[in-house]
Amino acid sequence: MNWLAIPALAAAAYWLLAAVAALRWRSGSGRGTPPAGEFQPVSILKPVHGRDPRFYEAIRSHAVQDYPEFEILFGVGNANDPAIEDIERLQREFPAVRIERYVVATDAPNAKTGVLAELARRARYPLLLVNDSDIRVEAGYLRTVTAPLADAAVGLVTCLYRARPDSPAARAEALGIATEFAPSVMVARLLGQAEFALGSTMAFRAADLRAAGGFEAIADYLADDYQLGRRIHTLGRRIEFAPLVVETGLGACSWGEVWRHQVRWSRTIRVSRSGGYIGYAVTHATVWSGLAFCAGAWQAGAATLGIRVAAGAISAAALGDRAALRDFWLIPLRDLFGFAVWLAGASGDTVRWRDRELRLGRDGRIAQRNDRP
Repeated sequence: MNWLAIPALAAAAYWLLAAVAALRWRSGSGRGTPPAGEFQPVSILKPVHGRDPRFYEAIRSHAVQDYPEFEILFGVGNANDPAIEDIERLQREFPAVRIERYVVATDAPNAKTGVLAELARRARYPLLLVNDSDIRVEAGYLRTVTAPLADAAVGLVTCLYRARPDSPAARAEALGIATEFAPSVMVARLLGQAEFALGSTMAFRAADLRAAGGFEAIADYLADDYQLGRRIHTLGRRIEFAPLVVETGLGACSWGEVWRHQVRWSRTIRVSRSGGYIGYAVTHATVWSGLAFCAGAWQAGAATLGIRVAAGAISAAALGDRAALRDFWLIPLRDLFGFAVWLAGASGDTVRWRDRELRLGRDGRIAQRNDRP
């Protein structure tokens, strides 16, 4: 036996599991929602920092929701934030919806959680929903993501997402989200790892947030979505994924911006879940199939590469990401970029997040924050 083929075979096994997970996730994506009378009022909390690509389109998709009662609370860090113009436009277009905007001064290491803490204090309703400012949702979103909370055993509902790119670099990042990141989430769920949430959507009870210590308890962490999910799970509640996919706008970002963004994700995952980060090495099928080819194990290399590309395409189809499906043939090239990111993320403790440079501690806490002028 050619021992250099073993990593490739291990990667092939992982991607077979990913294909099964994606097919299983897709088969459950048509689950219905309970009657409208069972829905509780919701406060949507939107921390905002600058105007993301298609920002107005994203926030408008929340205002048009067919839901019995909800409010949208925006929080910005300063009164000159360019997003305020779009928020005020939304207020004018939807006067019947309670839409409020607050300027929040915070000294929390993670400024986003500082803003969220203030918005949570101002929220009127028993259910809270937090998602990133660039998330666009479909009709029926609020009904679908709040429905599982009718079960007292469910503590938080989150969503998978696909990306909408406007540049070659953003297109590569979108391909990675659909064919690398999303499959890893699906596999984790299939294997029973259920303590994490995604910033694309987090719907939960205000009472559970208070029991978990509020946003103040996670203000020192960069991965606030992961920390919130873990704390609510510790209360004995389940984390559920809603049977829908939301969309994030990547805009026309450059290769340098994509690199910094990906390395930030990578280092954050490493300091939050170091064991999982090391284990993630097995997922780099293109690298291991290349090693198998170099060692003369052609069959193992070809099988691994074929399974990896097929699993990526199945995942993209499960997300309804037609652009990623068209780009499936680029998966091996995107994998090489992803492997370089993984190597960069394996060391170092400094990341850039918007206009801030952060240094991370070993436990995922923000050890130092430098705001760039």
